[in-house]
Formats: sequence, structure tokens, C-alpha cells
Amino acid sequence: MGGFTSDMEIEYTLPYEEIPNFPVSTVEGHKGALVFGTIEGKKVVAMQGRFHFYEGYDMKQVTFPVRVMKFLGIEKLIVSNASGGVNPNYKVGSIVVIKDHVNMMPEHPLRGKNDERFGPRFVNMSEPYSRRMIVKAKEIAQSLNIVLQEGVYLGLQGPTFETLAEYRMVKALGCDCVGMSTVPEVIVARHMELETFGVSVITDMGDEESIGTITHTEVLEAAKEAEPKVRTLIKNLIIQY
Repeated sequence: MGGFTSDMEIEYTLPYEEIPNFPVSTVEGHKGALVFGTIEGKKVVAMQGRFHFYEGYDMKQVTFPVRVMKFLGIEKLIVSNASGGVNPNYKVGSIVVIKDHVNMMPEHPLRGKNDERFGPRFVNMSEPYSRRMIVKAKEIAQSLNIVLQEGVYLGLQGPTFETLAEYRMVKALGCDCVGMSTVPEVIVARHMELETFGVSVITDMGDEESIGTITHTEVLEAAKEAEPKVRTLIKNLIIQY
């Protein structure tokens, strides 16, 4: 979703390396800057590149940008990712609104002493993803003839793609797709009472026919192909919500 900034009236771009305590992404396809601007008059800050636990950062580093953006004044957080699908109704390129998640990452972003300035010790996660934003996104998608799926996302550490047995586990747990990001950021967003919306692009399917052929290059290509529709959805959600 790095191309999302082309939909913005850009006012300022701040490279991550110029921000104190900000990590720098090491993943191909992830740039590395905060971009400030507007979309039809609404103020937006966009991340070009995100940080993953599998890159060697701890969870506080991974989620640090959410803290920073909250104190910059954002009220809503929109996150996107690429994921592997296990729902038979999905196919490569499907766009999935995340309605809930299962956290199976080995470290929790809120572990340790709680800072009451950020939020409470024990966070209510009964609605990690805003139902109101999901309803609005569905309305927008329908009006734009964008096929939108809905599902539960499972977060794993990575960086290896899942085995066939792991994909079966994901399905057995009642999840529809699996990836290596998003869950920590959403937990911290809810800790800070940010209304949150998540969308995932299915870049590979966890079935016997396709599991042996997936590469990171193919993931990037599938995400790039779906990007225009995701950008259109998010742009209109920002404008209309």
C-alpha cells in the first residue's frame, strides 16, 4: 500500500531514520517514511513501510509508530496487510475486511509495566476492529462494485511461510487468513482507544496445490495487483466516515 500516498495532497515527508527511536524496515517493498497530508481536506498521516517482529525488533519497537501517531493527533487507524488464505471462498487477490483476529505471536506488545498515559492495564478486545467502519466499508465497496470478503485473521511470528499442517491449524481455529503483522499494532491501537479498521489482500492460498510454489516476489505481485481497489476503498472510507 505504499502507493496510497499518491492519493494524498502531500505536505511533508519525514524519513524514519530522522525520527528518534524509529526502527528502519528491512523488507523488500517497504520504503520508510511518515507522509503527512490531506485527502479532500481530511488530515492523514501514512506510513510507507512497517516493522515486523520477524525482522528482530521487539514488540514495543514494532508498535512504536502507533504510539507516535496517536500523540500526533490521529483518531482512527487503518491497517493493511498481505496474508495467506484458508477460506475456500477466497482466491489470490481477494480483499478481506478483518472482523477479528487470533494472536499467536510469541510476545505481547503490552507485556511489562503499564503506562497509564497510554491506556489501561487490561484492554477490552471484544471489538478490536470497528464494526461501524466495517459496515461503512461494505457500503462503499458495494457502491464501487468492489468484491469485499470478511474474515478472521491469525497472526504468526514468521518469517517462514506456513506449512500445510499450520494452514490446517489456522482453519481449525476458525480463522480465514494468516499473516505476520497487524495484530500487535491493533492491540496497541485499542490500548490507546483508537478506532481501528483492517483490510487484507490474499496473496497465496494454503492448499496442497499452491503451497509449494509461493515466493515473496509472488506475494508482492499479488498485493500490487489488488492495490488500486484497496486504495480506492480506503480513500473513500477516509472521505466518507
